[in-house]
Amino acid sequence: MNILNVSEFLPFVQKYFGHIIVIKYGGAAMQNTVLQSKVIKNICLLHSLGLKVILVHGGGPFINEWLCKLNITPKFHKGIRVTDHDTMEIVEMVLAGQINKQLVSLFSQNFTQSIGLCGKDSNLIVASPLFDDPNNLVGQVQSININLLNLLLENRYIPVIASIGLGSNNKTYNINADTVAGSIAGSLKAHTLVLLTDTPGIMLDIKNPLTLLKSLDLERVQQLKNNSIISGGMIPKVECCVKALQAGVKSTHIIDGRVSDSLLYELFTSSRIGSQILL
Repeated sequence: MNILNVSEFLPFVQKYFGHIIVIKYGGAAMQNTVLQSKVIKNICLLHSLGLKVILVHGGGPFINEWLCKLNITPKFHKGIRVTDHDTMEIVEMVLAGQINKQLVSLFSQNFTQSIGLCGKDSNLIVASPLFDDPNNLVGQVQSININLLNLLLENRYIPVIASIGLGSNNKTYNINADTVAGSIAGSLKAHTLVLLTDTPGIMLDIKNPLTLLKSLDLERVQQLKNNSIISGGMIPKVECCVKALQAGVKSTHIIDGRVSDSLLYELFTSSRIGSQILL
């Protein structure tokens, strides 16, 4: 991408200047160190151009790696990690202790102020259980401490948030990072939500990137769900975007985090690179 093409670049900077952008980060873009460095540099650029960026991250592959080291078999049910008490300890250690601080360190190396958080910090993410089973610590978002996030953004910090919530029962919950990002964006009525994924976006044929849909409204999304074109792991991502839009977010984007500079392509060019969902 020729980021110095001011004739195209500048109007988009003006469009987003001063607005809140929530980015969900995970998948291959997190595992590949070269891509990871690129993503962090891109976010630093957004920050330096006056955008108020919040970064939410998961870390499933790293959790699996640590579970295997400790001879604990990862378990999933309908694509959701079954999180018992032993697994929750590993999830918290990896997300809040390892990945979160690694990302904050990368921002520091790029001379950008960030602060690492999880849902336990100042009741940032109040959660409740997603399932009736008291031994399954998968959670859902009940509320977001927007006062804390606004305070950090006003003081030019990038909040880097691990997708862990704290319940009223003082239990720690593992929450899907897409869900957390969408809830934060909706609570703040952010301008934009971007989900970095391992797919180009929403495609009519999942095997053919040329069938990528660049722009959709909610009616089109529902049609694609009814026809099972939006299916599997794409369903929760799309539902996250829809809920964010209904809560006041102006635009939502599902883009390929495996593509270098995908954030800049999506936000700062008219052609974009992923799928945009609007009301």
